Amino acid sequence: MASEAEIGIIGGSGLYALPGIEAGREIKLETPFGPPSDAYFVGRLEGRQVAFLARHGRGHRLLPSELNFRANIYGFKLLGIEQLISVSAVGSLKEELRPLDLVLPDQFVDRTRGRISTFFGDGLVAHIGFADPICSRLRGVLADACRSARVKVHNGGIYLCMEGPAFSTRAESQLYRSWGMDVIGMTNLQEAKLAREAGLCFATVAMVTDYDCWHPGHDAVTITEVLTNLQRNAENAARVLRAAVASLAPGKRDCGCARALEHALVTDPAVVPEATRRKLAPILGPWLRA
Repeated sequence: MASEAEIGIIGGSGLYALPGIEAGREIKLETPFGPPSDAYFVGRLEGRQVAFLARHGRGHRLLPSELNFRANIYGFKLLGIEQLISVSAVGSLKEELRPLDLVLPDQFVDRTRGRISTFFGDGLVAHIGFADPICSRLRGVLADACRSARVKVHNGGIYLCMEGPAFSTRAESQLYRSWGMDVIGMTNLQEAKLAREAGLCFATVAMVTDYDCWHPGHDAVTITEVLTNLQRNAENAARVLRAAVASLAPGKRDCGCARALEHALVTDPAVVPEATRRKLAPILGPWLRA
């Protein structure tokens, strides 16, 4: 399909729509991996063409473990986006990362179980480099946007991705703190891996809603507290997104994200099944020859 947007935005808990989009329209997609979480809302924001997707669906219908991560990222690829910003609610594992702050992680640790985190298989093997899972260029733009929007930001940190949907036990929370983790959430790791395979620049805006359950001066996290802070965080995130979109220069990317598959494919092209080639054509681009 023809390119519909330049920049993709995934809205997390509390951010189910993006204020300020002009001339917007819904695009419903089907993918080889099934349906995405919802229709994509495509329109202009700060003069740029963007595509927005509510991660959990409008009305928050999908558990983190129920998300069809492959379909969501594949859909963005079909729409033509090259840069993807993921907004996510998180708990803080450090005193200095306060509720209502924003964190821009640069690393992930995976504590999920059995989630599918790759497009590959079915006769085609690929091993992407993932030492630095976040696009540093895109993260830098978001850091500047936070400062421009006068939102407290922490640039860098480790996002621990847990399975959920229950929050941590106190013992788990203390364990993760002892590991040096910064924030804890339930969704962004799979998005980051799939975005890298798809050749997209990817960065996370982590909205701190609570201190998880480790903090001695706070009660254990409750959904009421989380929802209250989600609403306030979503307002801040919307301002940051507008500033970031306005700052993202169109044109050639020099960060290397687009070339993630250049040396990642290990299967002899001669034995890759034709059905797999067709299914992954938008992902593979020029990287699978013969």
